[in-house]
Amino acid sequence: MIDTRIETFLTLCRLMNYRKTAEALNMTQPAVTQHIHYLENLYHCKLFLYDRKTLHMTEEAKMLKIYAENVLYQEKKLKSALCEKNGIHLAIGATKTIGEYVIADHIASFLQSPQNHISVNVDNTENLLLSLQNGEIDFALIEGFFDRMQYASKLYRKEPFVGLCGAHHPFANQTVSPDDIFKEHLILRETGSGTRKILEQLLAEHNHTVTEFSKITTVSNFGLITALLEKGIGITFAYRAVGERNPELAEFRVQDWNIAREFNYVYLDTPYAENNIAYFDKAK
Repeated sequence: MIDTRIETFLTLCRLMNYRKTAEALNMTQPAVTQHIHYLENLYHCKLFLYDRKTLHMTEEAKMLKIYAENVLYQEKKLKSALCEKNGIHLAIGATKTIGEYVIADHIASFLQSPQNHISVNVDNTENLLLSLQNGEIDFALIEGFFDRMQYASKLYRKEPFVGLCGAHHPFANQTVSPDDIFKEHLILRETGSGTRKILEQLLAEHNHTVTEFSKITTVSNFGLITALLEKGIGITFAYRAVGERNPELAEFRVQDWNIAREFNYVYLDTPYAENNIAYFDKAK
């Protein structure tokens, strides 16, 4: 059983405020302080410090947080194993491109076994990592960046990052020069999206920016983006999986651009998580 003081510590790590932590746990603020002092005495270190009235975690607190999250997750899986005598029950997360365009076949294969059960949460990286920390999911399939010091990871697959257009667009299945693409109408994901960041970095490496395109339309949903491409409106850049099953779309290549990104399993470094990933991975 996890010590309630560890649960207090993890809540304070998440909220970074003693008053809000007390309210979240239905405790008094002095009781929260007492729990933290107990852990500091137990581990002979400071866990939190104030800097100009702003609360900060110490390096020791960051280490304890990773350990505590792992233990909390393992206890949750132990309770589940004791209660559920039969079958495999997974809760996983996936970022949007992976969830919407990559893993459907994999999940279908996993569910071919009657004893297998799964729930899938498709969300952004930040929310999925928070779900990992809280022990709400067994692992996440993530495109792009995450803190490799805090989470364990394993490669799921590498995915090419390509140009996409309508099947009847002049670029369809062609290799084009960088100068040619800037004459086009660019359908672009919203600021902060993973695919937009990749394109912006790629352009920066060649001393260009997205502002050089003749016209830009921002759309936050790949379904709408692909519908526009099907109607011959503009071009976009995305992972190959977004367009590879759509006969109304085609790829194009930009000269001297050759890029792929990793899709990774991201998880807490525990035997339970590793075993769940190994079991799920076998269904591919």
